[in-house]
Amino acid sequence: MQKQVPVKNSLCLLLAATIWGIAFVAQSVGMDYVGGFTFNSARFFIGGIVLLPVIRIMDQQKKGIRSAQSISPQTDFSKNNSNRALFPGGIACGLCLCFASNFQQFGIKYTTVGKAGFITACYIILVPIVGLFLKKKCSPYIWTAVVLALIGLYLLCITDGFSIGKGDILVIICAVLFSMHILTVDHFSPLTDGVRLSCIQFFVCGILTAIPAFIFEKPQLSGLMAAWMPLLYAGVLSSGVAYTLQIIGQRDMNPTVASLIMSLESCISVLAGWLLLGQSMSTREILGCVIMFAAIVLAQLPEKTR
Repeated sequence: MQKQVPVKNSLCLLLAATIWGIAFVAQSVGMDYVGGFTFNSARFFIGGIVLLPVIRIMDQQKKGIRSAQSISPQTDFSKNNSNRALFPGGIACGLCLCFASNFQQFGIKYTTVGKAGFITACYIILVPIVGLFLKKKCSPYIWTAVVLALIGLYLLCITDGFSIGKGDILVIICAVLFSMHILTVDHFSPLTDGVRLSCIQFFVCGILTAIPAFIFEKPQLSGLMAAWMPLLYAGVLSSGVAYTLQIIGQRDMNPTVASLIMSLESCISVLAGWLLLGQSMSTREILGCVIMFAAIVLAQLPEKTR
C-alpha cells in the first residue's frame, strides 16, 4: 500500500513553486545591476543568514520541550545519526544547487525565456528516470502525469522554433543538475534537520559561487546596493524560505511527485508576468497551465491496491 503523504507537504512545495515563479521577475531586474555569479552568491548568503535566527529559535523551543521530558538513550542515538548526516548532506545539496543555479542563470543569457523554462522543467522526466537506478518505483498515475506535465510546459513555454544552441545546452545541463539536487534532498532530508540542511547548502553555494564572482565580475558594493530589492526577494524568500520549504515538503514524499509540484513555477512565472508586468496570456498558455494543474492532481491520486 502506498504511504499517504500529509497535505502540508504538498502545500509547502506549492508555496515554494509560487515564490520561485515570482522570483523570475526579481532575477531579471537584479541582472541589470550585477553579474550572474555575484547575484547568485549574494542571494544564497542572504538565504543562509536569514535561517540562522530561525535555527536558534527552534533550538530554544526544543530545549524547553526536552527539559519537561526525560531523554532516552534512543533519542540521543537518533540525534547523533542526524548530526552525522547534516554536514555531508548540506555539502552535497550545496554543490548540486551551486552548479544548477549558475548554469541556469547564464543559460538564460543565450536562449529565450520560453526555451529555458521548458528545458529546465525537463527535470520532471529526469527525476523518475534517475530514480529508477536508485530503486524508486513510480505508479502509472505518476508516469501519465509526467507526460501531461511535459505537454503543458511545452504549450506554456515554447513559442518559437526549437533548436539547440549554446544557451540551450547550458540549461539542459542545469535540468540534469536540478534533478540530482531533488534526489539528493530526497535522500538526506529524512536523515537530519531540514532547516539546518538548507542553511548549510546556502553557505556552501554562496562560497563556491563567490570564487568565480571575484575572478570574473569584480563585484562592487554600489551595484549590490542598487539591486537591494531583487536581492532581498531572491535571498530571503526565493532562497531562505522556498528552498527550506522544498526540504521540509520533500520529506517522505515521492521525488517525482515533488518535482511535478515544483515545476508549477513555470505556470506561476507566467501568471506573475501577467499580474506584475501587465503581460497578457494567450489561449495556448492558458491551456498549458490547465494541463499542468491536471498533471499535479493526477500525480496526487493514491495507487490502487490489490
